[in-house]
Amino acid sequence: MTTMTQTSARFREFKMPDVGEGLTEAEILKWFVQPGDTVTDGQVVCEVETAKAAVELPIPFDGVVHELRFAEGTTVDVGEVIITVDVAPGSEDAPAPAAAPAQEPVEAAPAEEPKGRTPVLVGYGVAESSTKRRPRKGAAPEAAAVAAAVQAELNGHGSAAPVVDAPPVGRPLAKPPVRKLAKDLGIDLATVVPTGKDGIITREDVHAAATPVAAEAPSAPAPSASEPVVTEAPAATASARETRIPVKGVRKAIAQAMVGSAFTAPHVTEFVTVDVTRTMKLVAELKEDKEMAGVRVNPLLIIAKALLVAIKRNPEVNAAWDEANQEIVQKHYVNLGIAAATPRGLIVPNIKDAHDKTLPQLAAALGELVATARDGKTSPAAMAGGTVTITNVGVFGVDTGTPILNPGESAILAVGAIKLQPWVHKGKVKPRQVTTLALSFDHRLVDGELGSKVLADVAAILEQPKRLITWA
Repeated sequence: MTTMTQTSARFREFKMPDVGEGLTEAEILKWFVQPGDTVTDGQVVCEVETAKAAVELPIPFDGVVHELRFAEGTTVDVGEVIITVDVAPGSEDAPAPAAAPAQEPVEAAPAEEPKGRTPVLVGYGVAESSTKRRPRKGAAPEAAAVAAAVQAELNGHGSAAPVVDAPPVGRPLAKPPVRKLAKDLGIDLATVVPTGKDGIITREDVHAAATPVAAEAPSAPAPSASEPVVTEAPAATASARETRIPVKGVRKAIAQAMVGSAFTAPHVTEFVTVDVTRTMKLVAELKEDKEMAGVRVNPLLIIAKALLVAIKRNPEVNAAWDEANQEIVQKHYVNLGIAAATPRGLIVPNIKDAHDKTLPQLAAALGELVATARDGKTSPAAMAGGTVTITNVGVFGVDTGTPILNPGESAILAVGAIKLQPWVHKGKVKPRQVTTLALSFDHRLVDGELGSKVLADVAAILEQPKRLITWA
């Protein structure tokens, strides 16, 4: 271990780890500790949202929290220090406890080039290092004068911030979330009049620059130094015609993945409408079966089993395209993805080795997958390595759709709503339970004949569920 001074050796830094699949950043959703709290090795200190899911981060050492480097709602690069811990509390050379995360540092002109970042794994910690932070530069005299003049004008007239002839000298002072807001709104901070303490530009200043207020409208007072900095975007006012939502986390990953899939893999979608009356009867019977006690039984369970049997009969469909090597990679296992709508957006966790599971095991895995997704606890590992996916749009009353492939997968099956419809059965028109299936597949590795066989097999099993026994 590198020799360190007594003061620096007292503090250990915990950096934002790469929590899975080479992710480069994560948003801090919630802190579970505050400066002064005692923490132990393995204790969860915060929850972060990556491009995959929400993940809890445990601290890999004991001590007392000295400083939280970022506020909730801040997106942090992998390798950035997010918390420092005093591992030898009680020493005489301890500095004063750091402020809460809302009092985050103001960005000024950097004094030196930042060092390269090294991702770390959760639970392994990082090497001991100094907790010295970049010196904070005070506002230029001109900036302070401008801020004083603006405040005086506000106190005297109660009107919107006036135009000031002398802008601040040097790089405008603003906190990281404010800089990001200005970038998102296309506002040059050099043109914004600061109203914060010491000439700091606030979120309200940026919004005022983006949407000028009428001269007679009363302005809100500048926030005091003791008020916390709000990191969330303000809610739309009653008169607003638009609401802007930053694209980040899971939503950002969805957008990137869907664009990449749609414009990389040549999609083909085929449809079939099928009578699933017998499948619905089987579902009702299985709910009363003692062997299925304790697990959730629904039509999706039988559809999933039907798709697994269809893949077993047509194994070439379970493949991936290797662009770098120009190869088709046949998969001899099925990691069955289930598209799940969550408050954070669409995620596709998968059931590992679903092809080896019995019906009760598959039902249990489906139930656990859905419950974990709803709680927002799906891990990045649970969403990696999928081979084929099912998306159940029928739960929204939709008949069917043309689903986009999950990146790296060969096929996705969309299941429509199951409705009572007139259907020709045994030569007579009768009310039957009917649904429409849609199978999208990558035409680079799945030909029309193969895709049609898979879809036809799924439909045949749902029409005559006894084929689950004869074909399995």
